[in-house]
Amino acid sequence: MPDFKVALMTGTGQGIGAGCAREMAKAGYKVSLMSPSVRSVELAQELGGIGRRGSVLEVDDLQAMVDDTMKEYGRIDAVVSNMGHGGSVPEAIKTVGFDPEFDGPLLEHSDDLWHESLDMYVLNVVNLARIVTPIYIEQNGGAFVNISSMNTIEPRAPYPMSMLRAALHSFSKLYGDRYARYNIRMNNLLPGFCENVNLSEFARSSIPAQRPATFEEIGQTCVFLASYEARYINGQSILSDGGMNRAVR
Repeated sequence: MPDFKVALMTGTGQGIGAGCAREMAKAGYKVSLMSPSVRSVELAQELGGIGRRGSVLEVDDLQAMVDDTMKEYGRIDAVVSNMGHGGSVPEAIKTVGFDPEFDGPLLEHSDDLWHESLDMYVLNVVNLARIVTPIYIEQNGGAFVNISSMNTIEPRAPYPMSMLRAALHSFSKLYGDRYARYNIRMNNLLPGFCENVNLSEFARSSIPAQRPATFEEIGQTCVFLASYEARYINGQSILSDGGMNRAVR
């Protein structure tokens, strides 16, 4: 058994994904990073890991990433899947948060966008699980952490595609039920607004904490969910939104 842990992570080119990669590295993980841009390769070099360019929408890219990781390190202990909003968020929402009077399109979204979002939010996790699960079974354990969104629990008009993440949460529960017997876990981390969003006053005042999350804070929660200390948490969706969502589950 090696004296290090390995985290395979997607969507790490910037933002939350990069923040999670930094925190996983601080926690002692060797990181294997992938995103469509060269930024993941550069970040991996900075963190002493390995990186490649690729898309989570391409099964061949996912397989190549796993193959590279196993060749380099011989094991995988944690898989962190980070999926952004894709093309479904209006440009104004990307920069100022949301407005209570926002009345954006819903029925006007194309079938192609819905299908692309399903592939991005759900099927990439399913495909990665198909590849990694046999490795985890042979190792007698491993963890998946999927970076989701607070908007899945309480849908908001500017982020309609986040409703598809509810399917991811259901899959995670079914996966956890099926593979817990092998000491394998899958959980979802649901961030609220983070430091890369220039929040409107309404959005900021809607957060009981009165501020967005730092990437470090989201990354530290990711580290916990991947860790041995979280070994009895499985099939769950954990909010990290400063108390913004109001639903009590």
